[in-house]
Parts: sequence; structure tokens; C-alpha cells
Amino acid sequence: MTLKKTMFAGLGISFLSAFSTIASADEVKITLPQLNVAEYHAPYVAVWLADSRKKRVEDIAVWYDVDMKDDEGEKWLKDLRLWWRRSGRTLDMPVDGVSGATRRPGEYTIDLHNSLSAQPAGDYILYVEAARELGGREVLEIPISLPVTTPLSQTANGENELESIELTLEPK
Repeated sequence: MTLKKTMFAGLGISFLSAFSTIASADEVKITLPQLNVAEYHAPYVAVWLADSRKKRVEDIAVWYDVDMKDDEGEKWLKDLRLWWRRSGRTLDMPVDGVSGATRRPGEYTIDLHNSLSAQPAGDYILYVEAARELGGREVLEIPISLPVTTPLSQTANGENELESIELTLEPK
């Protein structure tokens, strides 16, 4: 009898934990497409927040080849042209908490809670830019108004280097 109550209580806590995780999601899912090309190189990707005048407010993630010797991977960051003009050329890479390794095709989630909770009320744009060596370049954007007062879920679909981005925000 005690075991059943313990198990039930444990399931309840797990259910509540899962629900609270979903209810407080502030994240962007980035889906990188599987491309049928002769020589595939994982894309460089930059994610940043800009104000309504499209001025960079915060870099959220920059995925590039961080393991190349002599910081060789940094020279390709210029291919992320929009991000490079708005932020990259003034940064000293790698940036702690922002820099990361490139990703292969698939879906990746970035937690935005710390990035968005620190911003004052206003209108912003979330940018995701991808560029691939011997490939193309693509930028997707989603407008955001902070603070979020109702649950928000928006998707932008790409055509080449980004399959899609999906932004999910919950009111606090």
C-alpha cells in the first residue's frame, strides 16, 4: 500500500515537472535540413536578438568550427554576413556561453529564458542565419514583443540552409 502511494506520488511529481517545463518554455528550435550534396559541410549558424531598428541587442548562439587549429574556423564567420556586420566583426571569439560547435542536420533547441528575461519591454526581432562552406546562406527572422502576455508560438520556414525555426514563448 505504501509503495503504491509512493509510486503514485512520484508519477504526480514527474507529471507536474513535465508540465511546468512545458509551461515555462522560452526557446527556439532550429531545424537544419539534410542536404543531398556531393560534399557536405555543417553550417555555421548565428542566433541573435535585435531591436526594432534591427540593431543587435544580444548574441545568443554562434555555431562554428571551434576545434580547427590556430582558430582557423573563425575566418569563415564572415560568411554569416548579416550577423558579421551587426556583431561578429566586433567580437573576440570564442565567446563564453555563445560559441559552440557546428551541428549536423537535425533539430536543436536553444533556451532563451536568460536572453529574453533581461530585456526591457519593446519590439525585437529574433534572427537565425546559416551559411555553409561551398553552400548557400539563409536568414530567417521572427518578430517578438516583450513582455510576452499570452503564449506565443511562431514558425519561419527556410528554403535552403535552414529548414525551419520555431519560437515558443510563455508569459511570466
